Amino acid sequence: MPKLIVTTLDGNVQELDGTAGLTVMEVIRDGGIDELLALCGGCCSCATCHVYVDPAFADLLPAMSEDENDLLDSSGQRNERSRLSCQIPFKEALDGMKVTVAPED
Repeated sequence: MPKLIVTTLDGNVQELDGTAGLTVMEVIRDGGIDELLALCGGCCSCATCHVYVDPAFADLLPAMSEDENDLLDSSGQRNERSRLSCQIPFKEALDGMKVTVAPED
């Protein structure tokens, strides 16, 4: 089972067992981390599942869609590592990926 390593807003690091086929957002929420709001439930319409992805995994992720890019543009916390976790399919190749929950706007 692939692992996802999540740093929460308070700096706590948790290693979660992920299921391939879920999104990173679903792995985080199923793992009990409730500070990732994901208000739209993964429909790519709110940007409340914003995370920072470890650059070592950036090339393994799907390209960012125009919708995701537009939503991230609305965040004052966006940086070059920003992604919406609902738009990242979790798979075996992402085993050990590190993400950090982004602060809310």
